[in-house]
Amino acid sequence: MSGSPWLVVGLGNPGPTYAAHRHNIGQQVVDLLATRVGGKMRPHPRGRADVLEGRLGGVPGVRVVLARPRSYMNETGGPVASLATFYKVPPERVVAVHDELDIPFGALRLKLGGGDNGHNGLRSIRRSLGTGDFHRVRCGIGRPPGRQDPADFVLSGFSAAERKEVPLFVDNAADAVEALVAEGLDRAQNTWHG
Repeated sequence: MSGSPWLVVGLGNPGPTYAAHRHNIGQQVVDLLATRVGGKMRPHPRGRADVLEGRLGGVPGVRVVLARPRSYMNETGGPVASLATFYKVPPERVVAVHDELDIPFGALRLKLGGGDNGHNGLRSIRRSLGTGDFHRVRCGIGRPPGRQDPADFVLSGFSAAERKEVPLFVDNAADAVEALVAEGLDRAQNTWHG
């Protein structure tokens, strides 16, 4: 299936209430990638997601479908599986861009496969695809301060200090996605796992 596009999915919750939350960093990355592609995300007729087809990673670029599910995080798998079927994308060409508590704020980690580490979006995708063998671009948000519940932490906005860093963080994560699809996992990891 080397002719199939990559499906790059920004994880998050729908609507403006959640847009600036830590849990939605993946959607912010996909929104920036859509800007780079030079198009506008549009509702997919069958995928319960907004999508944009384009090319990333230079000229001529690699075919990608950027997707922002319109479901809540814990139901992300349904739209992802529908889009993967529609575009004939095998699991190893699916990239989930998501927040990660166990990585310091601003750091990025890329990998293929693995568990869901308590992340409801990853769990849903794994269940719907029938495998965990998809790529992840893990955007570090750090652990909650003190005794704050992690569920409350991910559904809150970034601190004032973090907000100043978010544009660069999102830009770096978008660069990491482009490197992954254009150069492969090993080279992208060598660049981003400093």
